[in-house]
Amino acid sequence: MNEKDLYARKIVDKMMELDYFSQWMGVEILDVKENYSKIQIAVRKEMLNGFAITHGGITFALADSAFAFACNSDGRITVALDVSISFPKAGREGDIFIAEAKQIATTNRTALFLIEIKNQHNELIGLFKGTCYKTEKKLGVG
Repeated sequence: MNEKDLYARKIVDKMMELDYFSQWMGVEILDVKENYSKIQIAVRKEMLNGFAITHGGITFALADSAFAFACNSDGRITVALDVSISFPKAGREGDIFIAEAKQIATTNRTALFLIEIKNQHNELIGLFKGTCYKTEKKLGVG
């Protein structure tokens, strides 16, 4: 791992320590690099809607966490400006959702990310696109 990727991992570990919602979801960090993250959750009964499929908010929240980790991996405090999601397939209790966030465009102050959410069978569950704004503030990590 190079120095930037090691720093990115420290940033995401610190974020995760303070991210109680991601902790509640059971987020497991699979991989982190600068401008990239890959995380997963196991879909639990309390994550289902009235049709016994994964609540869209859970899929969105997983993608949003992957987005946040990837956006902030350079150490600058970064916030979402605009996001959208599509749900091509429903999830079920017991599924494993994997969200992979990749930066696809950047300027000095903004970046565009694409996050794919797939299940354990590599089927596309959600497709999330997010634009973020990078502040001048640094996250407090040594």
